[in-house]
Amino acid sequence: MILGFTIAQVVVAGLAGLLCIAIGLAGRRPGDVSVGAIALVQLMLVAQIVVSIVAPFVGNNATGSVLEFWAYLITAAMLPIGGIVWAFIDRTRWSVVVMGVLSLAVAVMVYRMHVIWTIQGA
Repeated sequence: MILGFTIAQVVVAGLAGLLCIAIGLAGRRPGDVSVGAIALVQLMLVAQIVVSIVAPFVGNNATGSVLEFWAYLITAAMLPIGGIVWAFIDRTRWSVVVMGVLSLAVAVMVYRMHVIWTIQGA
């Protein structure tokens, strides 16, 4: 993994999570801002999938369990999609709060993926 991109992902997912939670607790329903924020998190996860496929071919190999890393990455990539689907089905403020919590979970998972890739020994 690339440290700068990991930091960017954690910051964007964290800010998107806090934004969605604030919007939801303020009583707002899902809208362009909340769905767009979590869509940006999803876009960055898709880019992370591409980076994770290319990285071993350019000499950036994982030091931890590759299976565990990919399990985290695939699960993290499914969370924003689930949150967006939930927001379109349940058009209440609580779906926005759920998207925020999912985004914060993605931030934690991306940090854990970085630990698996760079720090954790196999």
